[in-house]
Amino acid sequence: MKFVDEAQISVAAGHGGPGCLSFHRAKNRPRGKPDGGDGGDGGSVWLQADPALNTLVDFRYQPQHCARNGDPGRGSDCRGRSAEDLTLRVPVGTILIDADTAEHLGDLSTPGQRLCVAQGGFHGLGNARFKSSTNRTPRQTTPGTPGESRNLRLELSVLADVGLLGTPNAGKSTLLTQVSAARPKVAPYPFTTLIPNLGVVALDHARSFVLADIPGLVPGAATGRGLGTAFLKHLTRTRLLLHLVDIAPPDGACPAASVRAIEAELAAFSPTLAARERWLVLNKIDLLPPADHPATVAKIRQTLAWKAPLFTVSAATGQGCAALCQSIMTHLEQPTANTDEAPEAKATATHHQQQIPPEPHPKSATLATQSLPP
Repeated sequence: MKFVDEAQISVAAGHGGPGCLSFHRAKNRPRGKPDGGDGGDGGSVWLQADPALNTLVDFRYQPQHCARNGDPGRGSDCRGRSAEDLTLRVPVGTILIDADTAEHLGDLSTPGQRLCVAQGGFHGLGNARFKSSTNRTPRQTTPGTPGESRNLRLELSVLADVGLLGTPNAGKSTLLTQVSAARPKVAPYPFTTLIPNLGVVALDHARSFVLADIPGLVPGAATGRGLGTAFLKHLTRTRLLLHLVDIAPPDGACPAASVRAIEAELAAFSPTLAARERWLVLNKIDLLPPADHPATVAKIRQTLAWKAPLFTVSAATGQGCAALCQSIMTHLEQPTANTDEAPEAKATATHHQQQIPPEPHPKSATLATQSLPP
């Protein structure tokens, strides 16, 4: 299935059904009572996070979604049927933005989480509602309120514990293949990775983490060059970044220069992302003579003034990969690592989100969320 991480859709809730104007007529009751029933409520539009989905491709082909209107009221005090809510399933990690106002509406980051994006209209009142001791034959009814409509922009940001970044052909996909069961495309030319790939790194039965591989970055990526910002956003939810660098590039370029170029792109895209904890991983160490390893690593560390952890691995042969994964797992299991989550991931709810009662009267026009068990 094609990977699509952005889509724009239009949603419209159903209108409330109008109330009925009716009077009861019987042979022996020439002055029958008013018995016009209320209309039904219009259906609302909900979005629900579904862990079985991983793309927004369906919304590219069907951008308009409308809930049904409530049925009109009838005589004999019969109320119109309320329309069922329309539930649209989206992948976990979908961010909702109002396309007209650019307002952040919510973030479906938990499996089963639901968000009401368009509230259905409240039902109209029949004339039976208006009878009183001074108004025996009311002829007033209400038409029912219209349902909400919105233009939404859906953005999918993958959920992972660790993110891989680096220039094209740094060996990110090879590393993902080496440490997990994921099988992304690997080839000896740039930009073989065109979509984010996720892999579960399992150290044992109870210890594992999710590793995300995004397409390679080039200078100018923060402004859209190459695959650009379309995939940088997938790193915003990760708790740790692994910066992969080719320690022996075929063109003889300096590995330190590659690191600084990627750092500049991260800072231009998001200062928050640039400040996230990042470990340096020098890949393809098998291409250097073993005697040159210490001097090459020391030179890179000194040139960059690197203080964070630094690892040397060979993704192709597996050298150093086990030690790297063990260090990552130990880091993620520390309490401080759990509290240092990305601010973007924490902002899963805004003041627009609230729990809604089962029978609002009248229906609220604000957004509401529910969290269901996965």
